[in-house]
Amino acid sequence: MPAHSLHPAPSRRQQQRAQVRYIGAMSPRAIRPAAPRHWPSWALAGAAWLGCRLPLRWQFTLGRRLGRLAFQIGGRRRAIAETNIALCFSELDAAARAAMARRTFEGIGIGLLEAAYAWSRPVARFAGRAEIHGLHTLREAQAEGRGVLLAGAHFSTLEIAGALLAEQVDFDVIYRHNRNAVIDWAMRRGRERRYQAVIERSDMRRVARRLKQGHIVWYAADQDFGRRHSVFAPFFGQPAATITAGARLARMHGSAVVLFSHFRDEARQTWSLRLRRLRDYPSGDDTADAARMNQAIEAEIRRHPDQYLWLHRRFKTHPAGKALYGQAQRRRKRRPSAGAR
Repeated sequence: MPAHSLHPAPSRRQQQRAQVRYIGAMSPRAIRPAAPRHWPSWALAGAAWLGCRLPLRWQFTLGRRLGRLAFQIGGRRRAIAETNIALCFSELDAAARAAMARRTFEGIGIGLLEAAYAWSRPVARFAGRAEIHGLHTLREAQAEGRGVLLAGAHFSTLEIAGALLAEQVDFDVIYRHNRNAVIDWAMRRGRERRYQAVIERSDMRRVARRLKQGHIVWYAADQDFGRRHSVFAPFFGQPAATITAGARLARMHGSAVVLFSHFRDEARQTWSLRLRRLRDYPSGDDTADAARMNQAIEAEIRRHPDQYLWLHRRFKTHPAGKALYGQAQRRRKRRPSAGAR
């Protein structure tokens, strides 16, 4: 199956126009930092930039407090997190689920400072604080010469873990634009400093070329892109729209698929990165492959469930058309946009 059939591929002229629009929109002049609508974003970016220069213990403490404040303020994202946790951990009582939601926000607060550090500062100083399990597995897979799909998930340690792994091995990252132009500019600029290539998620032709050339490509296997590019497979016992593009690309090129998970130990102020090859994957059955990928990601999440990004709408597409996120989901539909990673 040709790579471009995995997602609708725009024409060359459309791609060129989109690239020109994007480069213009992301330039500092186009962002217009003095515009009042960007003030909160620049204030947040400035605070994160300053915060990531504190001693690591202070960073963790500050991040927890920021996350706790966000949890107390509540809002749409807290409602989404609480819905996800209730769906996935129905065996827990209300108090335990609330505690997990609060810890999730605290972890995301720490992750904000980790991201600022990964985007703006050298992470080599943290090399002694990172334990990488299975690095030889990734290198052996790349040595086969058919490319490697590095299948990841949305843990709150995503940015720092990616930067730490990039200190050991070169790889590309698939990227999705953020709605916030300031954050998107900072994120893309930071990632371009770390990775061999930053590939927009709709550019599947480029992904296919990079795999064919033997590169490692990191992508998020736990996103809901709707019915068109997905099949439904169990995730924590819930039917979840699961993308098939990764399995199809791996099948097309004979690429290895390596699962990438990562966690922080707040007490020790360290990070643990885990790399595990999925053998006999893909199988050629999209639904079976999706179920296996979800099962593998679920097993990793259960190691530290409060470090998963429960704030994203993993179940926004339901086989019966249910709106599991209630009013939050309906508000999102009235204001369609390009999407955020």
